[in-house]
Amino acid sequence: MSQPYRIGITGGIATGKSTVTAYLATAHQLPILDADVYAREAVAKDSPILTALANQFGSHILHPDGHLNRSQLGEIIFNDPQARDWVEKQIHPFVRQRFQETLSRLKHKIAILAIPLLFEAQFTDLVEQIWVISCSRQEQINRLCHRNQLTPEQASARIDSQFPLDQKEQQADVVIKNNADLDNLYQQVDKYLSSVMSNQQLKINP
Repeated sequence: MSQPYRIGITGGIATGKSTVTAYLATAHQLPILDADVYAREAVAKDSPILTALANQFGSHILHPDGHLNRSQLGEIIFNDPQARDWVEKQIHPFVRQRFQETLSRLKHKIAILAIPLLFEAQFTDLVEQIWVISCSRQEQINRLCHRNQLTPEQASARIDSQFPLDQKEQQADVVIKNNADLDNLYQQVDKYLSSVMSNQQLKINP
């Protein structure tokens, strides 16, 4: 059986990627394959990858119960691009394999792949259309300050540590602007999904 038509959802931090995928799941009953979920599986307690991380960075990146201390690891890789690159090289192959395994079992005509690091991890070959969820930099800062209790300076640093959003937009098939209200966002999602279904002569139902 052929694989579903695959739409990749990506964007910047706090641009609204999760809001879009949640809407696609609830309003359109589309399966969501989430890279973040697979990445958490990769570093589950006692997993080979978590053992490798602890050997590389020290046991202080683990909680006393053996689970990953995400804040400790985050501090390391946020401030050290080489460390971040090393960690991603451990996790990305696992995530790619999980995507491929799940896609091979799906019976839906369309699947949504939520991949924050779609370009950085070179996962673009996994999808047939790329949607970048975007918003203004000031909106990103406002959302990060509210959501993560960050200062504007801290929020800017998080944004600047990522692949530039405008470069993601340039590589997108679809850019969805999330600067207004949810109704506006959902209308854009509906429009572009309808276009995919029309072009591929698809129906949502399996």
